[in-house]
This record gives sequence, C-alpha cells and structure tokens, in this order.
Amino acid sequence: MAKNFVDILRDILDKEDYQKLVRVDNPQLHQFVAQYLELCNPAKVFVCTDSPEDIQFIREEATRIGEEKRLAIEGHTVHFDGYWDQARDKGNTRFLLPEGIDLGPQIKATDREKGLEEIQTILKDIMRGHRLYVRFFCLGPIKSEFTIPAVQLTDSAYVAHSEDLLFRQGYEEFLRLGRSAQFFRFVHSQGELQGGVSKNIGQRRIYIDLEDKTVYSTNTQYGGNTIGLKKLALRLAIDKASREGWLAEHMFIMGVHGPGGRVTYFTGAFPSLCGKTSTAMLEKETIVGDDIAYLRIKDGEIRAVNIEKGIFGIIQGVNSQDDPILWKTLHSPGQIIFSNVLATEKDEVYWIGKDGEIPTKGFNHSGQWIPGKKDADGNPILPSHPNARFTLELKLLQNADPELDNPEGVVIGGIVYGGRDSDTRVPVEESFDWIHGVITRGASLESETTAATLGKEGVRRFNPLSNLDFLPVPVGKYIENHLKFGAALKNPPPIFSVNYFLKDPEGNFLNEKTDKIIWFRWMELRSHREVKAIEMPTGFIPRYQDLRGLFNQLLGRDYPEEAYVEHFTLRVPENLGIIERIIEIYRNKVPDTPQILFQVLEEQRRRLNRAREKYGDYISPHKF
Repeated sequence: MAKNFVDILRDILDKEDYQKLVRVDNPQLHQFVAQYLELCNPAKVFVCTDSPEDIQFIREEATRIGEEKRLAIEGHTVHFDGYWDQARDKGNTRFLLPEGIDLGPQIKATDREKGLEEIQTILKDIMRGHRLYVRFFCLGPIKSEFTIPAVQLTDSAYVAHSEDLLFRQGYEEFLRLGRSAQFFRFVHSQGELQGGVSKNIGQRRIYIDLEDKTVYSTNTQYGGNTIGLKKLALRLAIDKASREGWLAEHMFIMGVHGPGGRVTYFTGAFPSLCGKTSTAMLEKETIVGDDIAYLRIKDGEIRAVNIEKGIFGIIQGVNSQDDPILWKTLHSPGQIIFSNVLATEKDEVYWIGKDGEIPTKGFNHSGQWIPGKKDADGNPILPSHPNARFTLELKLLQNADPELDNPEGVVIGGIVYGGRDSDTRVPVEESFDWIHGVITRGASLESETTAATLGKEGVRRFNPLSNLDFLPVPVGKYIENHLKFGAALKNPPPIFSVNYFLKDPEGNFLNEKTDKIIWFRWMELRSHREVKAIEMPTGFIPRYQDLRGLFNQLLGRDYPEEAYVEHFTLRVPENLGIIERIIEIYRNKVPDTPQILFQVLEEQRRRLNRAREKYGDYISPHKF
C-alpha cells in the first residue's frame, strides 16, 4: 500500500526538521512537500524557519558548497551561472493549461496534462546527492491584505540565500494562518551539475500551473528562472488579481519629494534594462520597490505595496557619478550577492560600465578570463555579462523609504510607463485621462530588446504594460482589467510616459542620465496640478520655463531652449507608425481587444494628421 504523506515526511526528514514542518497546521503544505521529497529524492533536507540560526545556515551553505564565493568586502559574495544560462528562458517558460483554455497567441502555453507528465519525469530523482531546502516567505508586508504566503523547494543554496535578501520571511506567518493559508508553491532544481553549473540545459523548463498555483523550474541556475517568488510568482499573482479585481504589476514604487516636504508616490512599468531600477533609485528621492507591485483600491484611492524587501538588479552601467547611492552601497559591508560579474584575484568585482580600468584577468561566467577571449562560436566574451546582477536588501540603501513595510501600502499619485525608444516619444508626457493613458502609454508600449532576455538585441518589441512575458490571462482581458480598475476610482491619478533613450540622427542620446529626476519632479507637480502644461495631439508636455527652473534648481545647470525644442518636437510620422503597428497587432493577434482601444488610437491618429496638415511632419512644441 502506498505511503501517506505523513509517513513520507517522517521517513525522510530528521526529527528536528519534521517537527518544524508539522508545527504548521496545514495538510496541503505537508502533502506538497512530501510529494516532491519523494519524487526528487534529495540526499538531505533542511526546513528553514525564520530563526537567525536557520537563515545563517543557508548563507554558510552557499559558500561551503561553492555556489557562492566570498569577496574582500565583508558580507559580499559572487555567484556564476553557466555560460548558456544567463537570462530568462522565454522559449521554455510556459503555462500549463487544461484542454479548451486558450490565452491567445502572445502567451506561450502547453497542455497541462502533457506538461505535468514531462516535468514530473524531469524531476524524478533530480536532486539525488543534493540538499533540498524548504523555505517559507511572504509576498508583501506581513499581516497585510496584500500579502500572499509562498513556499519554495529548491536544491540551490544560492537561490535560497537570494530569497532571504529579497523576500520577507514567512514561517511565522504560516504558523499564524494555519489551514487558512492559501499559498503559492515553487519547485526548483538546478539538476545535475558539471563544473558547478547546470549541465542539462536542454531540459531547462519553467512551467507555471495556474490550477495548482505551482511553478516548476528545472536544470537552470539563473535567478530570473529560479528565484520563483519574482517574475514566476508574478504570473500566479496576475491570475489571482484578475479574478479578484486588483492589479499585480511589473512596477517600481518610489517616493518623489515635492515642495514643502511633500512625498508623492509613483509606480512605473519599464521592460528590463530600460532604467527601471535606476529610476527607482533616483538621488533625492526614496525607493519603496524596484520591480513588482500589488495595487488595490482602498477608499477610492490606489494603494500599492512592494512584494519584496530587496533588489535583484542589473549592474551594467552602475557608476559613481550616475548612481551615487547604489555605488556607495555596493562598496560598503553588508550582504550583497554579485552574479556573473568579473571576479579579480584580489576578490574584488568588475562589471561593464564600472569606474576604472578593465582588469587584465579574472574569473567570470565563462571561466578564467582575459581581454580578447572568445567563446566556441568566435563571439567575444566581455569581462562581465550584460545581464550581470546584484542582490541586496533595500535596508542597505540610504534612500530606502520609511513606508516600505507599511501593511496598508502607499497612496499612488501617478503611474509611469517607459521603454527603449530612439526616435519617437518625448522624454516626458502626460496622458489626457486614465483611458487614454492605459491605451496609448500602457497597451501601446514598445521597447527595443535587451540582454535581459535570450535572443537578438535591439529589436522593437510589443510589450503591453511591460508585462507581456508574465501574463496568464489574454492580453485583451488584461487591458480591460486596467480600464475597469480606473473606472472604480474616485479621482484616478495621472498616467505618464517617459523616454530616456531618444537619439539624434547621428545616434547620440539627447538626454543625460541625470535628467530623469527633472521629468519626475515635473510629474510630481503635475499630479497636484501645480504647473500648467502644453496640449499636444498625443498628450500634455511641460512648458519650457518650468523645465528650465527645475534644471537650475535640481541639477545646477541651464537648460537651453534649443535642447527643449529638440526633446519635445512632435515626430508625427513616427507617432503614426506606432499607431499603425499597434492597431495591426490588436486587430490580427488579440481577438478579445476592447473596442475602445481602437477608438482611442483612431482619435489620436486624426489629431496627428490634423497637426501635420497644419505644421508638417516635425513640429516644435512652441507651435502648440
């Protein structure tokens, strides 16, 4: 007769770990853990509570078994993923859907029954010789209506350590909730290792089962594929939010500091490597979170929480001039994990864009490295990977916002969408209203691809609300959810777009990195209607005199009128191009598109054509 799950736990776990687990009065939890202990067949198991001793054990394990290496600065370690395991694997990331369920052509899915059979086969004995870590976390602040409990099974101490820095501990919350805990579940194994990295990349799979609220990740180490509580949990949360009437978004939350000590909180959605973390980290402002936000309506207002307590951020380009707060933190004692950077003989790290000269040798994701090294295909290997990362707790940052752990969240005064756009959108613009913003800023978002995902860089890619990769609901329904969310608000906050990547005809960026603080301070003033704006066919833009004052006040430099004209010229052909591309996508690939989307885009097209008839293709802001 087959063992029941209690017998399995008692046979596999030692007495201490068994007691830790069964203290949680939740049979669903016990059954889930027992199922994968038996299937994955680990050599050892460690059940981690919230105690400092248990958490310290995880951290020490990561260095003891070589998944991380200590660096010269106290608390700093470095981790390397395999050469071919350096980004989110979108091709092998799929939803498992029952027969008859179709999320649309933009969303990768596979038959649930077949997918479960495949992943169970891959997981069979995959942890032989490994230690399995059982982890408990909370997505969101403790004891909050926003919060979702989660349990992670992983055989990677690096993943477990990373999650300690990124998420709030949840064992005590599981004890408190007991049988009422409706939790997300994550099963990860790095699989067989060769040279310390995942060997069987051909069996790399990231499957999301919406029915059982379970994420499976196999034969991979890269954090975006393995730290399940980040983007993988976001997929589960979007599905849950869609059913319950709130929003789970790929957004930062930051406090922008206005006149008289006022703080206005903004959320913002940007694709990877588009300045999302650096925006959330702006000097003079405060950060609540840099990646994922849950938004709910309370008393007619939007309130939002950061589901994390840390950052898993892209490190390329971080330097002392543009990122002074982060730079200081990355060079101070404290728990920080660097991944896929260059480690030098002095146990220091170098990344692309860091101050100083490139070291002449070191160790990186390709092994021993020297300048000029190439891979087997003849491609040059840079000193660090363009998608190299750092992981740290927000509390290490001097600009961490005091409301970070507020269970009530923060009131949102503005929403921002941004992407990589070299030739069309102006640096900052406000939409006419909520519907116009959701459709022309969010649903129409395009961005050039980057090194954060596998595939070719520099391709203009449709990415509605910067969340296409993570949607478990049809795109049309997702947009409709946003429209309904705004309709339930007493006074919806303004929706803006920003573009840091506008270039001149020679390919030079028109803005400096530090200029983004100007755009956000202007948005803060607009959210309180303390400055006027110029109405263009595509939205509201700043007046020159307001921006000039902000440049002088905040950056101590002049803002020439010629620069303003170059930045805010209305590029009619390019804007019409966006509309053509977006309408074609929604007409041909999104069958459930709300009709209002086409109406709003057609109205914008008519406004642009009227302006072109009057002023030509490229129109100075002074014409309006």
